[in-house]
Amino acid sequence: MADARTQNRRTNRSGAGAEEKQYDERTLHIDRVARVVKGGRRFRFRALVVVGDRKSKVGVGSAKGADVTAAVTKATEVAKKHFKVVSLYKGTLPHEAEAKVSGAHILVKPASPGTGLIAGGVVRSILEVAGVKNALSKSLGSSNKTNVAYATMAALDSLVPAQKWVTNANKQTVKATKTVTKKTEVNIIKKVVAKQSTTKGTKKK
Repeated sequence: MADARTQNRRTNRSGAGAEEKQYDERTLHIDRVARVVKGGRRFRFRALVVVGDRKSKVGVGSAKGADVTAAVTKATEVAKKHFKVVSLYKGTLPHEAEAKVSGAHILVKPASPGTGLIAGGVVRSILEVAGVKNALSKSLGSSNKTNVAYATMAALDSLVPAQKWVTNANKQTVKATKTVTKKTEVNIIKKVVAKQSTTKGTKKK
């Protein structure tokens, strides 16, 4: 009986751990902040956390707390509320993108298979959690980790999926659909005009 109970406990623990580890949570930065009051300074902690499922879903959150654990848990909740879906293409990014938030300026580029993630610090963690396997990046501005994180998220959010790329084939299909819609509009207008003329004729009689 004792062995069965211990096995059940182990399975329950392993199942709970699997449920908890549905998302990859990483603490990017922890900073101590102070607020000046009449009696002196009151210190708190600010945490920057990134959460993702390694399958194109990622979110970044920042929050303050009385201690480090409280700040991290709050930031994790904020990150989960602000999930964004990153459009990936064969394990890398679909095209080049850049974004600027405050003084941080981030550039991300796709890379061929086998290149890996050539990125450092905050950008690397965000790309790994998002599920990007091959990419290049460059930080062109401030090194503030909070601004860099949000600039990276803005760059990833600006990516256009491969299905929505404007190519020659897509242009032909768009032109065909436009011509069809124009023809239907003309037909509708003709029908409306015909109905109006018939109603006027009946009223005159």
